[in-house]
Amino acid sequence: MGLDFSLYDKVFENRIRLQIMSVLMANDSYDFSSLKETLEVTDGNLASNLKTLEKEGYISIEKSFVDRKPNTRYKRTEKGAKAFENHLTALENLIKRQYK
Repeated sequence: MGLDFSLYDKVFENRIRLQIMSVLMANDSYDFSSLKETLEVTDGNLASNLKTLEKEGYISIEKSFVDRKPNTRYKRTEKGAKAFENHLTALENLIKRQYK
């Protein structure tokens, strides 16, 4: 019998997007510079992966100024949290099936 991949989300096949969502699941929000430093990625790489997550509705963006400097913060959305949890469940099920 085949595996049920209905919970699997191809968006999270990308390592950086998986890492971004992991950080956002563990924190209320995170700013661009901190994400870049934590994940050790370039501006462009981080920006393109954040854009993908935003297009899917998995994260929201909040722009503000801190001491006259622009500050962009990212938060997981309810939809993003559910998709991420479902994806982890799919991976856990795959692992459990391999080691039965």
